[in-house]
Amino acid sequence: AADEAAAMLKALSNPSRLLLLCQLVEGERSVSELEDALSLSQAYVSQQLARLRAEGIVAATRDGRTVRYRLADPRVTPVIRTIYDQFCPT
Repeated sequence: AADEAAAMLKALSNPSRLLLLCQLVEGERSVSELEDALSLSQAYVSQQLARLRAEGIVAATRDGRTVRYRLADPRVTPVIRTIYDQFCPT
């Protein structure tokens, strides 16, 4: 279990990936919605989502030309919410 936890934490150890996951905790989003919300380029958002997808943290669904992402691993939500509660003052 420690190896699995370490792999997840390693995937989360990038500020942009954390921001993406904070958006996805709220619900499914398209790449363009994530770009707009975070003011990041499409290429960078797609690159980070590909990494999270390879780790099994997010999953994608294609709807025509639009790819929508959602959290795939239910263990991620409480981790992201705890990080948010500890580091993002309200």
